[in-house]
Amino acid sequence: MSEAAPLDGELSRLAELHGVATSYSPSPDRTVAASATAVIAALGALGVDASGPEAVRTALADRERDLAERLLPPTVVHWTGAGEIALGLPAGTRLELRTEDGERRDDVRDLPLGVHLLTATAPDGRTARTRLVVAPDRLPTPATRSYGLLVQLYSLLSRRSWGMGDLGDLADLADWAARTAGAGFVQVNPLHAAVPGAPTDPSPYRPSSRRFPDPVHLRLESVPEYTAVDSFAERAERLRSAVLDKGALIDRDAVWELKREALETVAAAALTPARQAEYDAFLVEQGEALEDHATWYALAEKYGSDWHRWPQALQDPRSPETARARAELGDRVAFHSRLAWLTDTQLIAAQRTAREAGMPVGIVHDLAVGVHPQGADAWAQRDVFAAGMSVGAPPDAFNARGQDWGLPPWRPDRLAASGHAPFRRLLRALFRYAGALRIDHVMGLFRLWWVPEGRPPTEGTYVRYDAEAMLALLALEAGRAGAVVIGEDLGTVEPGVRETLQRRGVLGTSVLWFERDWEGDGRPLLPDRWRADCLATATTHDLPPTAARLTGEHVELRDRLGLLTRPLEVERAEAAADTAEWLALLTRLGLLAASDAGDEEAEIRAVHRFLLRTPARMTGVWLPDAIGDRRPQNLPGTWDQYPNWRLPIADAEGRPVTLEELTGSGRVRALLEVFQDRTGP
Repeated sequence: MSEAAPLDGELSRLAELHGVATSYSPSPDRTVAASATAVIAALGALGVDASGPEAVRTALADRERDLAERLLPPTVVHWTGAGEIALGLPAGTRLELRTEDGERRDDVRDLPLGVHLLTATAPDGRTARTRLVVAPDRLPTPATRSYGLLVQLYSLLSRRSWGMGDLGDLADLADWAARTAGAGFVQVNPLHAAVPGAPTDPSPYRPSSRRFPDPVHLRLESVPEYTAVDSFAERAERLRSAVLDKGALIDRDAVWELKREALETVAAAALTPARQAEYDAFLVEQGEALEDHATWYALAEKYGSDWHRWPQALQDPRSPETARARAELGDRVAFHSRLAWLTDTQLIAAQRTAREAGMPVGIVHDLAVGVHPQGADAWAQRDVFAAGMSVGAPPDAFNARGQDWGLPPWRPDRLAASGHAPFRRLLRALFRYAGALRIDHVMGLFRLWWVPEGRPPTEGTYVRYDAEAMLALLALEAGRAGAVVIGEDLGTVEPGVRETLQRRGVLGTSVLWFERDWEGDGRPLLPDRWRADCLATATTHDLPPTAARLTGEHVELRDRLGLLTRPLEVERAEAAADTAEWLALLTRLGLLAASDAGDEEAEIRAVHRFLLRTPARMTGVWLPDAIGDRRPQNLPGTWDQYPNWRLPIADAEGRPVTLEELTGSGRVRALLEVFQDRTGP
């Protein structure tokens, strides 16, 4: 079925040649035409004038001519094991290749892995330069089956952390989980640097920068230059006690205010010669990217966190005025550079602790789908982002109005022209300390839904990316790091995407309650029919904890917040029927004793026994599930109606639970015993 009229033929052809979709399919039996407004706006954001028939005609002729005359695309991918590199060049074309290591060659045979620069000169004088990406056929995959814990780090408070979970807590959790419970990994939320402000956006999925981590996660006592001061300790205790003992929400801003004050003293302390050498090496390795990052934070302190409101000249990271401001604010630039290094060292230490404790994977980090439009990355890489556009999702069965995530998208043409350098640098930075990487909305490697500024999400359109090049770079960098990659591929996925990701070794994400035979009878999918190449879980940070789903409390919560679109009785009945069907299957498979019906802890253990029956390479336990927490960490569709991203882990009664209590809990131990000696090959 098709909805809305198709676009003009020439406009459609122009859009196609620039990777802009003119329709989309919210379901296999429906095709919806994109609005002309969205298509024209997307083309405009790509530097293509499609404002009228004559402009479209001119732009189309230019594009067709450029493609016809082009010797090579901006990026060429060669997968190892794929035979000779086929470039499709005219006979007699002369090649000159400079490898990633600087070696010069005149052919493209037997190339090492890497991103090489290829120059082609045709007999008619035409020349082209392209990045030639030579990548392994597949990404690394786990050598053995393993299970691990999933946790939002800020929610994991110990009796040592300063009001929110920190990297010391992460290392302690990983060490305990590996040595005591045989876990193979710990997955955390994105730890990217946040946009400063009052209040700070608490969502870890709208960061200022994805390239650098947030120093709010530092364990101050683990910084050699930190000198404990009673006033810091007393204030840290008050922040911690407010959450753990008095039921307050996590106050990230208050935590950062205290840590920043403490870090000012740290930054003023001299480094030992050995640490100075390490820091100097970090500065050289990170180069201009770190300088830009630290400069943005220094300028934000002076002019505010929205760079669009800075003096005009400072909105350009390469302007002479910005260079002068960087010099004038040298002390602050140095401060933020030092913080990036300190955080990097603790992230590396956490991964080292996890591996030394016996984890085959270690820490699984999360890559957000985009960045905040006001933040450091959007400023430093402004030429690579599409102006006037935001990433979101089209209308579907779950959200008739679509979604606008408020994240500026990368321009695929600028990415391609740079050899996808921003993406590669981002991956390399994260793989410094990640045993595995979860990519949020992994479908974004293929296409993203662009929403024009000021328009509703329903008036957006898909824009395509060079997925082959991005997957090749992902395989290259993950292979060099020996890291696993997990793609969050929940929801509507374009045909062929999951198959492509699986072929290249990217694991998918399978959540129990969504795994049904949608193409058959709609019943729960039996464990042997699950895919093997996935991370299998019972829930996620955006979904109800398992205890809430079993009791139906998630429906009551949505009703209290006015989020239900149908009568409460209908929603209750449907949720209860869904849960009952799953519990009946667990009983039929012998995973839940009939006498345990209604026993919440037994039912949660049965759910995880089911996950172990699947062939999934990785199985995740949402840590709040282990203690009976009822509250989702994030409730989509809410903003200030619900405390998203600010809840500590709590027990079934809503009492905050410390890391020390979690590791000593009989309920937690009973659940994790389900996995003992059950996750081998």
